[in-house]
Amino acid sequence: MTSIPAEFDDLFEKATFAHVATMTPDGMPHVTPVWVDYDAEGDRLLINTERERRKERNVSGDSRVGISMVDPDDPYRHLSIIGEVDEMNEEGAREHIDELAQRYTGEDYSMPIENPRVIMRIRPDEVIAGGG
Repeated sequence: MTSIPAEFDDLFEKATFAHVATMTPDGMPHVTPVWVDYDAEGDRLLINTERERRKERNVSGDSRVGISMVDPDDPYRHLSIIGEVDEMNEEGAREHIDELAQRYTGEDYSMPIENPRVIMRIRPDEVIAGGG
């Protein structure tokens, strides 16, 4: 297991978009742009989504993921992570999406919520950092 280098922690303090790749049941990749967070103490990337969305269904069947992030202030500074979702739960997920929305939009989350929110906790197994 590898950790996110500390000099890249600032990516999780600004509106850095990540692209998350999951695998569909028929083995095809599915890539989605997402808001991303990081629990430095637990060394887990956090993706907040709704139950029954494609990425949540995909990781329920195959927990392996790939994540790519580019610093919005320097496109040559980036992280590429290969890891595994080792926990998914609803606890605190509604509050967490408001925290993310504040960082990315300056307001609480305003989209309709049709299903329970869930936080996917991703263990980084391989981290490639560039431009740091």
